Amino acid sequence: MNLNRREFIRLLGLASAAGLLPRVAFSQSEENGRLYDVPAFGNARILHMADCHAQLNPVYYREPSVNLGTGERVGKVPHLVGEALLDRFRIPAGGIRAHAFTHLDFVEAARVYGKVGGFAHLATLVRKMRAEYAPGRTVFLDSGDTWQGSGTAYWTRGRDMVDAANLLGVDIMTGHWEFTYLAQEVLENAARFEGDFVSQNCRVKESAIFDYELGDLSDYNEDTGHVFRPYVMREMGDLRIAVIGQSFPYTPIANPGRFIPDWTFGINEEGMQQVVDQARDEESPDAVLLVSHNGMDVDLKMASRVSGIDAIFGGHTHDGMPGAVPVSNPGGKTLVTNAGSNGKFLGVMDLDVRGGKVRDYRYRLLPVFSNLLPADAEMAAYIEEMRQPYRETLAEELSVPEEVLYRRGNFNGTFDQVICDALRIEGDAQVSLSPGFRWGTTVLPGQPITMEHVMDQTCITYPETYVREMTGADIKLILEDVADNLFNKDAYYQQGGDMVRLGGLDYVLDVDADIGQRVSGMQLDDGTPIEASKNYKVAGWATVGSQSPGPPIWDVVASYLRRHETIRIAKLNTPKLRNVAGNPGIA
Repeated sequence: MNLNRREFIRLLGLASAAGLLPRVAFSQSEENGRLYDVPAFGNARILHMADCHAQLNPVYYREPSVNLGTGERVGKVPHLVGEALLDRFRIPAGGIRAHAFTHLDFVEAARVYGKVGGFAHLATLVRKMRAEYAPGRTVFLDSGDTWQGSGTAYWTRGRDMVDAANLLGVDIMTGHWEFTYLAQEVLENAARFEGDFVSQNCRVKESAIFDYELGDLSDYNEDTGHVFRPYVMREMGDLRIAVIGQSFPYTPIANPGRFIPDWTFGINEEGMQQVVDQARDEESPDAVLLVSHNGMDVDLKMASRVSGIDAIFGGHTHDGMPGAVPVSNPGGKTLVTNAGSNGKFLGVMDLDVRGGKVRDYRYRLLPVFSNLLPADAEMAAYIEEMRQPYRETLAEELSVPEEVLYRRGNFNGTFDQVICDALRIEGDAQVSLSPGFRWGTTVLPGQPITMEHVMDQTCITYPETYVREMTGADIKLILEDVADNLFNKDAYYQQGGDMVRLGGLDYVLDVDADIGQRVSGMQLDDGTPIEASKNYKVAGWATVGSQSPGPPIWDVVASYLRRHETIRIAKLNTPKLRNVAGNPGIA
């Protein structure tokens, strides 16, 4: 039988996955057996997930090898990768937990341990954690980015995920990408959600208060302007717990404000303190929790400045941190956590609450391995039925990669490079730009790239592409602006994504320089220096200000992939970095 190169690579990957090639055995080791052994402690159990990005089925997801901290955050959580992260949390190298929390030996370990996440497997773990605790003393929090990130979420306008969250048993959530649907759709989904959607920093703009017309679907408060309730009270046996919501502060800036023209957000630190004080004064709770989509650096700063929050359950920056971080503030201490992304982890915090105070805690971030957790039958049936109309489209095989395709990291991942190459080549452009999104699943070498993988990487409600002229000064301004969002030493000025991805262009980046001075040495792939006053043909997508004229990005990428039996990254357009020597945020 004659095999072409694409089929050979595919069969090689299948053989490895089936155990027909030498690899480390996936044994039922002591570590694997204890992975989901979480002895009950205290009298309140908090379950938490974040940033699942609509991934209902198990996936591969590579953790970052670059997550740089700057200023006082250098060498501190969450800016640790690889061995530095393992050392910080005392996780043995080479095992299943090391694979879950780091990029180390990713391809080999992924073939041993299999896929992660999947709502049917997550549901089994959630029900186990509830069943092994005292009845009525568990609450399940979701930090948001749940309704976006897959083809089915896009086609159903997030409703597939609302129904899945209801079946999963989510009690309280906040949002970010949830607000990239139309305001009416957001409110309809929030009303369909059987738990509580909370947000202390989502308000109706003053300019829109007098003619605001969408309040009937929400908990709109005319006195305060809150679109949703800022907090809710939960009865947990003899305990009363207040849960406050914090949506992504920069939603109308990082995403199109035209979808939600009447709403405003912001960090709203002063408002947060007022809500905490109000909840404590009026409700006399035993504990106050925050379900947040600030990003972990912002949560850490807020925890140091706002008093009265016992624990923050955060999202947005996709930091899978194995431990909680205690932060001192004028009122005492606040525990800060972040639960990773893509349905890969479930946070479990047990609290010992006595006399109206949190006295002690235990925290575990549990990786969700689909090979170790049986699928919940009810959830599996729902996912199967919901996906049926889209199955043929999603299953289309487009190409086969010769190396692992991933996204997460401060700079170009290999799947980002595929997107940038597709934009540049399909648009006949010199340079391509792609947003530094942190969501997007991973594809192993030899595993077919399907249309579903492309949708996982590109599926947003403003996917239109463009090809236009930009000056070299314009390109530098874009890079400088995103670099300041990412590396600003003040966490409150960070928006939480990664650096804009590039095709056809290289540059030098000094992460510690002042704003406007971080980027230098810009040049095309052939070494030609970028001139500030010269025009360049640039392709890109996901414009925030106004809708671009071109086809959706997934069509551009799919067209590019269909013309290549196999995909090999010829060049990764990552910057040359300065001032990162010894930084444990880079491997």
